[in-house]
Amino acid sequence: MKKILLLSDTHSYIDDAILKHVKQADEVWHAGDIGDLNVTDSIKKLKPLKAVYGNIDDTKVRVEFPLHNRFMCEDVNVWITHIGGYPPKYNNKVRDALLNNPPDIFITGHSHILKVMPDKKLNLLHMNPGAVGKHGFHNVRTMLRFKIDGKQIKDLEVIEFEKR
Repeated sequence: MKKILLLSDTHSYIDDAILKHVKQADEVWHAGDIGDLNVTDSIKKLKPLKAVYGNIDDTKVRVEFPLHNRFMCEDVNVWITHIGGYPPKYNNKVRDALLNNPPDIFITGHSHILKVMPDKKLNLLHMNPGAVGKHGFHNVRTMLRFKIDGKQIKDLEVIEFEKR
């Protein structure tokens, strides 16, 4: 069993409150718009990190992290990308690959809108953790925490912080 902390859209922001939750996870997944490598370096000092770059990320971030990250966690097939849309309105750039080979979990960021919803047609779970950084229109900063146990995704929790 693995405890996962899922975050996105840090926009160069990391603080002790976020890092407290990082310490409680087994792995951290970042769905893009990292902003500054200080964010990911701070996380990697504490826990293993899987991440993708987002549309605001510069060359340094894009050299270190891919646009898409597809991997297995326990028995769950995971795909993380920053701009991917949501069921059934997937981004044109990922739609065909998603339809032809759907993961068990499809994770996106970008919108700053927390959303967890099933796609019953593709038999996948879509997750967007919202934004945990302070830049953007969101009023509440959010992250997701959950467990993966074999093929099961369970104990999903929303972690909320005030924006300012």
